[in-house]
Amino acid sequence: MVTLSAKKLNTLKTNFQGLKIAVIGDMMLDCYFRGEVKRISPEAPVPVVEVENEFYRFGGAANVVLNIAKLGGIPYPVGVIGRDSFGNIFSSLMEEAGVNTAGIIIDETRPTTAKTRVIAEHQHLVRIDKESKQYIGRDIQNKLLDFIEGNIKSLDGIILQDYNKGVLTPSVIEKVIALANKHKVLVTVDPKFNNFFLYKNVDVFKPNRKEAEDVLGLKIKNDEDISEVGRKLLEKLNAKNILLTLGEGGIAIFESGKKEKRMPTKARKVADVSGAGDTVISTLTMAIAAGANIYEACYLANYAGGLVCEEVGIVPIEVEKLFNTVLEEIK
Repeated sequence: MVTLSAKKLNTLKTNFQGLKIAVIGDMMLDCYFRGEVKRISPEAPVPVVEVENEFYRFGGAANVVLNIAKLGGIPYPVGVIGRDSFGNIFSSLMEEAGVNTAGIIIDETRPTTAKTRVIAEHQHLVRIDKESKQYIGRDIQNKLLDFIEGNIKSLDGIILQDYNKGVLTPSVIEKVIALANKHKVLVTVDPKFNNFFLYKNVDVFKPNRKEAEDVLGLKIKNDEDISEVGRKLLEKLNAKNILLTLGEGGIAIFESGKKEKRMPTKARKVADVSGAGDTVISTLTMAIAAGANIYEACYLANYAGGLVCEEVGIVPIEVEKLFNTVLEEIK
């Protein structure tokens, strides 16, 4: 059982402020159209949604960026957008959030990744995806790598946030990890299926149950399976730590040369799991960079993930809410 004293929590909270964390990965825009359905279209047997509200939110790696900012850190987003209307909206949101966008490269050959959801009276009717899954070109890769290299000495951590939309190419993954290891900068990874085993020699590798099952070609049915998955991933990736997130089953933590540990979920009432993984990797990285060990960092990240699951929609974790909730718990 991991316990944190009030003194250690207050120290970590103070240390969160101003941490510089680069978030490299697939930046997305979440678009929402909400309205009412009062009739069926005469053109086809589909509902006509009369839009009453239209709004936009950060998605994908951009949601991790927002989480870092809300936790008191200084995020360095590194990714691509297109030269299109969605890209303009994305840039405006970044500006409103006070985030420096020097690491966001405009790629003339690609659209801004956007997920548009049409919702009528709480019923999600359709999602429209606009994206390219092709790897970014060599020139764009070089621009992203130049940005990281130019800022590496000032960074406290790097998050590689992969959604398989083409930003994290094999070359980018290899070169960023090598650069971070050379300068002793913390690297954490939230992977997807493609390139799963390219993320070698990192500090923390955080797959979820489905990702681990898919890539290893097995079904996790019991505790023994969880242990086997953790051991295999440690061996294949040479990571310092493997965090296997198990949904309602909490988190399994595997550290090289040490006995595995489990942490139950901290969600008290689950309203929506959207964005919980983004919050977990953000909080975890901030906590380690602030001086927490892997178990203390997981404890905080587990709480943060539970708190955002209590909210409807993709909501970032607020630093005051996180630490106040944990402090209340240990009293």
